[in-house]
Amino acid sequence: MTKKPTQAALPSATRASAKGPAPAGSEEVPASNRAARAAERRAAIVEAAMEEFIARGFAATRLDDIAKRAGVAKGTIYLHFKDKESMFEELVRIVIVPVVARLTTLPPPAGSVRDLIESFAGNFLKEVIGTRRGDLVRLIVAEGPRFPSVADFYYREVVSRGIAAMRALIELGIARGEIREKDLARYPQILVAPAMIAVIWQSLFARHAPLDAQDMLRVHLDLIFGERRTT
Repeated sequence: MTKKPTQAALPSATRASAKGPAPAGSEEVPASNRAARAAERRAAIVEAAMEEFIARGFAATRLDDIAKRAGVAKGTIYLHFKDKESMFEELVRIVIVPVVARLTTLPPPAGSVRDLIESFAGNFLKEVIGTRRGDLVRLIVAEGPRFPSVADFYYREVVSRGIAAMRALIELGIARGEIREKDLARYPQILVAPAMIAVIWQSLFARHAPLDAQDMLRVHLDLIFGERRTT
């Protein structure tokens, strides 16, 4: 006996005619609901992964712990991620990459280059210091040497983009005469050094000596651009 093809195996037009007329949009509702539930599970997994990574570190975090925190079966994780590293990469894309993306897509500055850098760096400090983003950055600094593929991914997605954007701004500042030290373009890391110092300091030494990251940034930019003149 010839086996009757399943509904899923039939072309969409054939399925519609076989089932008879249906209200507009009725076929999309179940698929939409499934997609929404899958998205919710994925988001829950990512959120649980972030909490576990921050609490235990990358090496000590187990998929079982992530699944338990997310309220899903361990097998559900493999429907969304192939391993722990791909899960961590997703975290970086969601939590940190958008902050850097805002830097790399900045429009040409209408004011001074310093104003643009100060605005971005100030927002970066607000969005990173004392937040889960800062915790993730500290995690990468601490465990990156043990997991080169994680460090490589972070460099490609975050560090290299940030450095390229900073170098472009420095070169613009030099061309405009705002920055006198031309060699700064060779070391754009110097420009963002206060942000990294603040992230690391926050977790290690803040309880001993609280750091005013915004004021440190102001002093740092005074060294590069010269002190602001007050009228």
